[in-house]
Amino acid sequence: MADTAMSGAGTTGGDDPLQRAIWRLRSRGCWTDAAALLTPHIGKAGSAGAAVQRTALLVERCLFTGQGWAEAEDALRIAEAVSQDDDDRGAAACERGQLAYAATVLGVRDRADEARSALGRAAALLSPNSRTRPLLDFRRGLVAEHLADAPQSARPAYHRAHAGAEAHGDTLLLSFTWRHLAALALRDGDVAEARKGFAESLRIREDLGFLIGTAPALAALAEAEPEPEATRLRAEARRLFHLLGGIPTWLADQLHPTTSPAA
Repeated sequence: MADTAMSGAGTTGGDDPLQRAIWRLRSRGCWTDAAALLTPHIGKAGSAGAAVQRTALLVERCLFTGQGWAEAEDALRIAEAVSQDDDDRGAAACERGQLAYAATVLGVRDRADEARSALGRAAALLSPNSRTRPLLDFRRGLVAEHLADAPQSARPAYHRAHAGAEAHGDTLLLSFTWRHLAALALRDGDVAEARKGFAESLRIREDLGFLIGTAPALAALAEAEPEPEATRLRAEARRLFHLLGGIPTWLADQLHPTTSPAA
């Protein structure tokens, strides 16, 4: 199962009290509560951004829990309806692609064609300098790697996402690009490069307090570390996984001692 990313909106929140509150809830897996904070802003002038962010939170809940598909679909339709310009429409299309990807990779329903189509539409709509462009590049990499089984096509997409995240200061997205580039390095047998990327991803998530993303980062780093450090990292990942009530649900198989390493 692949770790995924949503919009950087809501990351730590900066000086915005609403965004800080959203981040605190999201980082602990309380997506429904975080999305509810945005509901009063939907329908007001200039509410497209709030609608897309609300959708992104509910799509992330689907990916981490395998639940809430209908709510995410409803939020997505609203985001598409209130979009005012190409950037809004592109951001909404990016979330449609992510929702279709999540449904496919979790085995809920094969929506691979929809994922590719929606992300392609987002690419056509978003300006080259859009803040959503790095996230789109990352998600296109996910589709290439995990739906098309084309890791060599995924690599340049991840690199573009990484460079874009650095340019826009999207630190959380960097934690995802580091992790997935490291996974490709591990697949190629470059253990040192994999260890570096996994360690950087974990460091960022711990620094940001992205609690729900820390167990996957610990488990990923364990794949590139020798014993006994690998066992210690997996034990810490299992502890955190159970503390959060078994979220993300797909990590259970990876933490089982007889499973193969995650991609």
